[in-house]
Amino acid sequence: MKLETGISAVVTGGASGLGAATARALAAKGVKVAIFDLNKDKGEALAAEIGGVFCEVNVTSDDSVDAGFVKARAANGQERILVNCAGTGNAIKTASRAKETGEIKHFPLDAFNAIIQINLVGTFRCIAKSAAGMLTLDPVDEFGERGAIVNTASVAAEDGQMGQAAYSASKGGVVGMTLPIARDLMSEGIRVNTILPGIFNTPLLQGAPDNVKAALAASVPFPKRLGIPDEYAALALCMIETGYFNGEDVRLDGAIRMAPR
Repeated sequence: MKLETGISAVVTGGASGLGAATARALAAKGVKVAIFDLNKDKGEALAAEIGGVFCEVNVTSDDSVDAGFVKARAANGQERILVNCAGTGNAIKTASRAKETGEIKHFPLDAFNAIIQINLVGTFRCIAKSAAGMLTLDPVDEFGERGAIVNTASVAAEDGQMGQAAYSASKGGVVGMTLPIARDLMSEGIRVNTILPGIFNTPLLQGAPDNVKAALAASVPFPKRLGIPDEYAALALCMIETGYFNGEDVRLDGAIRMAPR
């Protein structure tokens, strides 16, 4: 798909980190970008910076997502591009024993479900609703392409660490549904791909002590540094622009394989 002035995109989790880098990269190509996020201050500031539109959206809510698409399409028209970056995580063991008291606890199921609802169901909710809108568009080329979707999983989908049962399950689900969704949408000319980022220098890590970040960087085989959000954005744009890129799950991680803890 050729990225040019007039094409519209929606980026979930677009107010910061990987989503913000992708929103900026798309806007630099002339794409009209709508940012879906819960952080109103950052989202509105970035939208003003790139000439886009901010939509305060909770991806766990049908009504909120529907309202976001209504606002985005009213401002920019039906999107041909969806990039899903909205997500979060937690760190809780499946079952554990307190060192001091010996008290035994298990992973609270509401906390497990919350991660699944945001990372997995929220991603699918946005895909389904965006794809339905894309079906109303005319193809852009002789092969019938109508749109392109990029999702965000994680290397934890394949080698999750201790405490990441919920996070790994949610991201593994994103990986697992990529090919079936690409097959669901193949006759309509909509491509679907997923990026599995490694350890990236996003707001989640920027508040960590320098020694912690240095240790994380040292654990990457090469290059020995944290990932840069612009590198994620570059791969997302490659997936969107390359018409033969479809149904793939690609690690972007400096060849890291995560240790148990």
